[in-house]
Amino acid sequence: MEHPSMPIRESRPVLRRSSLSGGSFIQDHQQYRPSPPSIANILRGSHDVLTSPLLLNCDPVNSKQAQVKESGIVHSIFGHTVNPLPADTPRLVATIFYKSSDPIHPRLHPDSSVPSGSIESFPNSTIAPGSAPTQDIDQFAREPPTIEPQPLDHLYGSYVSQLCLTNFLQVMEELSTPYRRMSSSHRCLDQEEKPRVVEVILWPPPNPEYLSFEDMRKHENIWRFEREWNVEVVLQREGVYRRYKRLAVFDMDSTLIQQEVIDEIARFIGVDREVSRITARAMNGELDFAASFKARVSLLKGVPADVFEKLKSIVTISPGARELCRGLKRLGFKMAVLSGGFQPLADWLATELGLDYAFANHVEIESSTQTLTGTLSPVNPIIDATQKRNLLHSLASQNGISLSQTLAVGDGANDLLMLKEAGLGVAWRAKSKVQLEAPTRLNGESLVDILYLLGLREGDVKELIARDWKT
Repeated sequence: MEHPSMPIRESRPVLRRSSLSGGSFIQDHQQYRPSPPSIANILRGSHDVLTSPLLLNCDPVNSKQAQVKESGIVHSIFGHTVNPLPADTPRLVATIFYKSSDPIHPRLHPDSSVPSGSIESFPNSTIAPGSAPTQDIDQFAREPPTIEPQPLDHLYGSYVSQLCLTNFLQVMEELSTPYRRMSSSHRCLDQEEKPRVVEVILWPPPNPEYLSFEDMRKHENIWRFEREWNVEVVLQREGVYRRYKRLAVFDMDSTLIQQEVIDEIARFIGVDREVSRITARAMNGELDFAASFKARVSLLKGVPADVFEKLKSIVTISPGARELCRGLKRLGFKMAVLSGGFQPLADWLATELGLDYAFANHVEIESSTQTLTGTLSPVNPIIDATQKRNLLHSLASQNGISLSQTLAVGDGANDLLMLKEAGLGVAWRAKSKVQLEAPTRLNGESLVDILYLLGLREGDVKELIARDWKT
């Protein structure tokens, strides 16, 4: 029988008005108070066995205990549990590279003193690579220059820090109109501590009717984020073809090799200044490639035909090119070099790197003197921007490969068409105009960085490019 002095407990505690000034609040919550010791607990020894089980958490006066019941309401700080998205919701993949070889320091006023303890002075402010088609200040618009973002990597870590990642997620979320909260996940591709490469998956993407994928890649907010944190962001659509590509095509000059071959030939005969000037304007898209190439080739008349053989000892293969091609070959890629240079060197490079195809320009040779005639073979087409795009299509069709499974890498204006046509087009350490117009850009130290764009971790990359790899 219940004790007459104790009120009957309700099934759930209720905060009464009197609880704010009296002691009824504590009384109402007796069920959360540790139960008082019973006589049985006191009299029972540590090894005693009782004939009837003890009631734990029981009030000896009031045996009818109030029970805490589940309300059925689940609280979560994650939005997707409250309003789950369809399983086929499109996703974006952002690969963030920290530019460890190109640190950015805060800009100091010329009249200000260098902070004490600083060993070297801060560099002068310069135009960021790829930020404008020209570095001639006289050609800029007559208006106040845009204030550059204050660099933050020297404050929060010279790597992709947690704060950097948080800022990126905020930038991406603000691109959606109307606003819609994004979900995300990330993983460090090279190392967990102080990563240089981080892959972020986000969903859902901004409404394409408001902001297209192509415009999002070049959005000013993303550019400012890159400048603030000294990183480069490569955006791709998530999908199976992002990870499993089958055809890779490369430009040769200033991409797979570090030189411009025609400039090196011109140096032999002392016309390097004239040729280099034309080459620079052509690569920036200021001149028609085919016309400019014919003009440069005409300056090579009389050069010994064995010049290509001599150049093999001078040409420097770009850092990471051998390793990248080795890794792609082991993944089953078909690879080609599509060069606006010359066929003899393209054939040699294809052999050096294990490429399957080599396409370049054919210059005519005078058989009697074994010298260059200064003209191109009329039988073979000039490898210009249009021809590179056509070759990409024909190689993909020939091997039964979808364009979405192709990768193109180049640095010049004559590479833009194939970069835009490929499933993934990467402007590698490209000219300013190319970096502005290309789908994606990278300015790293090693071409191996391209493997991270396929979703590979550093362990996977090391295994693929190992010299002692076994089948």
